[in-house]
Amino acid sequence: MAVLDKFIINGGKKLSGEVEVSGAKNATLALMPATILAPGKSVLKNTPELNDVFTMIKLLKHIGAEISFENGILTIDSKSINNFSAPYEHVKKMRASVYVLGPLLARFGEAKVSLPGGCAWGPRPINLHLEAMKKLGADIDLEEGYIIAKAKNLKGSKIHFDVSSVGATGNALMAAVLAKGTTIISNAAIEPEITQLALYLLSMGAKIEGINTSRLEIEGVDTLKPAEVSTIPDRIETGTLLAAGAITKSKITLKNADEKIIESILEKFKVCGCKIFSENKKITIDCIDADLKAVSITTSIYPGFPTDMQAQWTALMSLANGKSTVADTIYFDRFNHVPELNRLGAKILVEKNIAVIEGVQKLKGAKVMSTDLRASACLVLAGLAAEGITEVLRVYHLDRGYQRIEEKLKSLGADINRVESKEY
Repeated sequence: MAVLDKFIINGGKKLSGEVEVSGAKNATLALMPATILAPGKSVLKNTPELNDVFTMIKLLKHIGAEISFENGILTIDSKSINNFSAPYEHVKKMRASVYVLGPLLARFGEAKVSLPGGCAWGPRPINLHLEAMKKLGADIDLEEGYIIAKAKNLKGSKIHFDVSSVGATGNALMAAVLAKGTTIISNAAIEPEITQLALYLLSMGAKIEGINTSRLEIEGVDTLKPAEVSTIPDRIETGTLLAAGAITKSKITLKNADEKIIESILEKFKVCGCKIFSENKKITIDCIDADLKAVSITTSIYPGFPTDMQAQWTALMSLANGKSTVADTIYFDRFNHVPELNRLGAKILVEKNIAVIEGVQKLKGAKVMSTDLRASACLVLAGLAAEGITEVLRVYHLDRGYQRIEEKLKSLGADINRVESKEY
């Protein structure tokens, strides 16, 4: 029998007040391995306290980095790195661990990285990462569940991704900055987290052109120097908290928020009937008098509607007036939250990669199970709006990507508590 935390939510409470958005998980998980490239102390400010961040800290310590983390300031000294192996025990917990592949290859000429794990849904192959490393001149073998990569000298090359991939773009970018000659990455991801990574590498002394576009041109340099960076706000946490205001028909304000990187999300809230105000790194959503309209979405790569907000939008639409569809074109099988939402009284059918949602008047509390990070967030949102008590089990998924979200929601007036849950 395992002891795992769960949330107990007494729903139906209005929210109000201000809350601060944490630094971006996905930006942090790229910035941390980037510090491998430059021996010495790098400082990452506004770093969120998340299980995925702590997993990456353990991995970097395993390869020899010295790390301190206090009050959102993460200091990584990569000078003493002397181990080029990322073992299964760390990598199985988080797919982003594969990010160490490019930096280790670039600086040391070798890397042994376990094939990654992470959320328990969907095939997310890393072949794009491996092909990019091969293009840069690395020899790649797969042995007993490990990627064995070696390269005496990485050499600039043309890398084209058939599918735009955030992870593969980041890995290729980190490897290319120390490769000899010019590398051109076409169909590169343009997510804000990749833009921040590129700007950070630039501050370390890298030569990169085309930042924030799908064509990156990198001129390799001999060495990089440590640098300081402040992590951008987490756009998915921003969207999730806005959805909490919308689903409870409340008015809340988010601090340390950047409306420029969530325009596709904000637009859907507006069409749904919510009022949005943005100024001075603050976003206010006012849904007190909103008559929530059913609004269909289709996920797509940035700047489209993000797949990481798909589950939360599904929860919101379950209480909207009318029928809507949620189509996920990024991950076709990312609908494990739907049966759990239906346990709360939602009316949702899934056909292939499309959820068809018929809005209902109310949801009723029940016991539901988290299956992955964003599914967990959507169940919390539904619980905030449901009548009575909702128990959300296995919230360790949430802790991978949200910094104490129950405390943030409680500060806004939600009746939500974390308690231990004994499960078989």
